[in-house]
Amino acid sequence: MDVFAIILAAVIAFAVTALLGKWLVPFLHKINFGQTIRAVGPKWHQKKNGTPTMGGFMFIIGILIALSACIPLTLTGNKTLSDDMVGTRVVGGYLLALGFGAIGFIDDYIKVIKKRNLGLTVLQKLVLQCIVAGGYLLAMKMGGATSVTMMPFVGAVNFGMWYWIVAFLGIVGMANAVNFTDGIDGLNGSVTFFVSVFFMIIAGMLKSAGMGVFAAACAGGCLGFLIWNFNPAKVFMGDTGSLFLGGMVCAMGFGLNVPILILVVGIIYIIEILSVVLQVTYFKATHGKRLFKMTPIHHSFEMHGWSEVKICAIFSTVTAVAGVLALFMAMSAYGIL
Repeated sequence: MDVFAIILAAVIAFAVTALLGKWLVPFLHKINFGQTIRAVGPKWHQKKNGTPTMGGFMFIIGILIALSACIPLTLTGNKTLSDDMVGTRVVGGYLLALGFGAIGFIDDYIKVIKKRNLGLTVLQKLVLQCIVAGGYLLAMKMGGATSVTMMPFVGAVNFGMWYWIVAFLGIVGMANAVNFTDGIDGLNGSVTFFVSVFFMIIAGMLKSAGMGVFAAACAGGCLGFLIWNFNPAKVFMGDTGSLFLGGMVCAMGFGLNVPILILVVGIIYIIEILSVVLQVTYFKATHGKRLFKMTPIHHSFEMHGWSEVKICAIFSTVTAVAGVLALFMAMSAYGIL
């Protein structure tokens, strides 16, 4: 039943997300919710000006329907959502993603209404993200989570209060890292698809049906969205979608108690945000010189002549390889090797 629920979650999320595009894309066109492309970006991106944004609603809804339909299938016997932290991990995890998605929606809405590629200020975003991350960790703690986490080659380690501090900073940082990975057709969806598949395999290995359904729904939603977002994109996910996916990635890592592995399987996210940090730091230190042609780093590869399809393929391959490495690390953490 658990395997059936996991497969069904992926299928439902994929189908609902893909089918929603047939209605949502024309609707976004109709209400003129188009993306304003930055003038400082690659010149060839200007042809994308006006492409509908906020398409992330497609997989947000698809994942919600998949979870609602399939989580009950994993609750056999007397088991309920309150048992074994299933409710906190799944419901709390989705609410974490939804909270980040709501911040992204506000940001997208301001961009669209003002017809410029600016939204919330950095401080406004950060404050809201801290509130969402803090609320999630508080719910986890009240639901029974402890500061003990599984570490590769070591096993269970209790980090005490440091766990909650690092977790808080890590969630906010990773959500923004996933957000930075959005910017070319199909990139964020394809990378997050492979990240979700990795967590789905880990959940199956640990017999965590709830988190298996959660990860499978995310994978299915990303795949369904790629039908509309792969180059040439008919719709963008916007910050609504990219911040939501950032929350989903964090929820999967913390839900399976292997948050450290987010840094491994999410290596592309880390590279993307580090490229921005390094660029800004170097620019200020050298009074105007640039370390990369453009950041986030996927744009730098574009400037060097890589096509968007090539970037997606290589970044996804790197993620898949990192996922295999992370799988062995997870097995060592739980003593399965």
